[in-house]
Amino acid sequence: MPPPHPSLSEATRTWARIAMLSFGGPAGQIAVMHRILVEEKRWIGDARFLHALNFCMLLPGPEAQQLATYIGWLMHRTRGALIAGGLFILPGLVAIMALSVIYATYGNTGIVAGLFFGLKAAVLAIVLQALTRIARRALTTAPARAIALGAFTALFFFGVPFPLVIAAAALIGYAAARAGSNAFHGTAHGGQILIADADTTLGANLTLPPQAQRRALISGLVALALWLAPVAAITILAPGSVFADIALFFSQMAVVTFGGAYAVLAYVAQEAVGTFGWLAPGEMLDGLGMAETTPGPLIMVLQFVGFLGAFRDSGTLTPLTAGILGGLLTTWVTFAPCFAWIFLGAPYMERLRANAALSAALSAVTAAVVGVILNLALWFALHALFTTLTPFSLGPVRFDAPVISALNPVAAALTLLALVAVFRLRLGMAPVLIGAALLGIAAHLLGWA
Repeated sequence: MPPPHPSLSEATRTWARIAMLSFGGPAGQIAVMHRILVEEKRWIGDARFLHALNFCMLLPGPEAQQLATYIGWLMHRTRGALIAGGLFILPGLVAIMALSVIYATYGNTGIVAGLFFGLKAAVLAIVLQALTRIARRALTTAPARAIALGAFTALFFFGVPFPLVIAAAALIGYAAARAGSNAFHGTAHGGQILIADADTTLGANLTLPPQAQRRALISGLVALALWLAPVAAITILAPGSVFADIALFFSQMAVVTFGGAYAVLAYVAQEAVGTFGWLAPGEMLDGLGMAETTPGPLIMVLQFVGFLGAFRDSGTLTPLTAGILGGLLTTWVTFAPCFAWIFLGAPYMERLRANAALSAALSAVTAAVVGVILNLALWFALHALFTTLTPFSLGPVRFDAPVISALNPVAAALTLLALVAVFRLRLGMAPVLIGAALLGIAAHLLGWA
């Protein structure tokens, strides 16, 4: 017998529990949601859960937070979506803000510097682990492997903008399916069906009344207004300021970044470091380490980026005040659009279950994301392990090449140990991060870092 529909207060407690357990990036967060919502609570079945996840993967922004928002909407409409999506963000927002303040104030002194030195090694290993997991799932055909290689080549060697790479992959997958090709199976998030929809609270056939669709549309339009109004006000009242740059850049990111958190970070890292100069490459790794070790979306690292950007260009404000405002602004323009996309698309998600072309587009995007994450991992590794890079240019090919004599041997040794711990010993994320942090502190105390 299907379980009864939970009250809003019960749902709130459940979403708070999920939020506090959501460590380890999108894969870990999605696993936590599946265990609690599908296996334990049986609010939603495997088929609907996987379909919703596939749809959220097609949207720009963090798929785990959007999945929570959508399931919250299914259970309790607008209030449920706001509670689920908001609580999913809250622990990470508080934790990253506190760590950002500590980092900006004490990051280059004492054991704090050693801690982040060690975390860089662990983050590199974790990014490579994510790369291998996605590659095993996504690169099952020759065309998928070709898209991954093409995405990496376009980004690393030719500097093609990230949004164009993802858009091209989606179009290739969509066109292939429309032409009758099965090169892209649409199985990026497939899985065994254990809990049938008919045995869950929502049931097998979900019929939405017309008023639910109208209210979702209104909620979506309100979310769009709440996102865009502050952006417009800041760009009009403070043109050319760091806050205007933050509002415009991260709003653009919210529209064009597909393919999950690691794909988004590849784009943001290059723009925030290379174009805006808000932080150094090593500091981007430090921020990713913060996000990996705190609950909430991995994409919350963007709050750290916005914090440092405003902290270092505070104008008439104190650096800490500017940093806090910059971090909060970044979080707002990153996640407000996520609610808008879900509200506007929620009433139509059920109709897209059998859309093979969209499924193929998703698979092609996931294949491209493998190349994107490889680009991110190589970019991080070059900047974390070498103290000097030299620009290389040959026609349209341009990239930063490492100076071999500038290899940091201590950083290389810590990275090698982290790789052994992750891939050989198969240790979990927590012990790898803690061990790397302790080794980094030890290296700092010994004067090696």
